[in-house]
Amino acid sequence: MPSALSHPTTSIRSHGAIVLARHGEPALSRKVLLSAAEYREFWANYEILGILPGQTPPERLKTFVEEAGTLVSSTRLRAIESAQTLVGERIFDRHDMLIEAPLPPPNFPNWLKLSPRHWGFLARVWWWYLNHHEGQETRAQAEARADQAAALLIGLAAGGENVVVLAHGFFNHLIGRSLRKLGWKLVESEGYKYWSMRRFERG
Repeated sequence: MPSALSHPTTSIRSHGAIVLARHGEPALSRKVLLSAAEYREFWANYEILGILPGQTPPERLKTFVEEAGTLVSSTRLRAIESAQTLVGERIFDRHDMLIEAPLPPPNFPNWLKLSPRHWGFLARVWWWYLNHHEGQETRAQAEARADQAAALLIGLAAGGENVVVLAHGFFNHLIGRSLRKLGWKLVESEGYKYWSMRRFERG
């Protein structure tokens, strides 16, 4: 069976496909060990920085973006720069609605040092299951935002042209859950690594 992502224009649908793509590698090393307090500072910097220079997006993603009717990104710099790497001077819309869900870490003692990857995992578990949000967006609020984002993307795809989103790993996951609730099917997935794509089509 041919790859759905490799042939973006092989069929005519009432709605275009929606591709949720993750941004490129950020310009912030994860090869460090941090306390919870230091991870808060790390995440704050992560949220404002762009991507590591010199990256080459995958050819499949570049081809799909070139042939898609609409490209949108979140308003975080790493997502904007990823989109610009793909399309150069082409104009695209940027939406606050697509930013990543927050990652406040658990209040563990400062002697405990973990990598950003492990802090991210713990922070997501605490946020998801224990409602640890420190006054930031809650799980329920993020899920409601993901529903709104899914509705926005479905509207953009309603004319039959494909839509590509350059945003963030976990929030793209939430949007995918919202799309599935609305009858859309995940037809191909490259996982959640940098530059990866997950393609949805209306069922």
